[in-house]
Amino acid sequence: MEGKDFGPFGNDTVISEQYFDTFRSARLEPEKALLLAILEDAIHCFEKYEGATDRVGKERFRDAESWIMEPGNDWIFSFDNVCELLGLDPQYVRLGLQKWRAKTAELEIRRG
Repeated sequence: MEGKDFGPFGNDTVISEQYFDTFRSARLEPEKALLLAILEDAIHCFEKYEGATDRVGKERFRDAESWIMEPGNDWIFSFDNVCELLGLDPQYVRLGLQKWRAKTAELEIRRG
């Protein structure tokens, strides 16, 4: 699996889970814990429902994708604000998710 990119945070399949575990193990202020839960849920839905074929799964993916990919910080719970309040670069997270999606599509094509 050398050279493969899986997940938004690198080439290790569990790296995003380990990253979020680091946040969870720290004593976060309740507000930051809420922001982390929002971000985790969106990334989870983005990854889980990316290839959905049913109406509900497609809708969940579209909702997560539109929130994540929509630039701007004019709303307190925008993706950009949530990332920045957690000390993350929103563009870096978006890029990681886009790379993950491209790699997933490539693997699906190879499988036929």
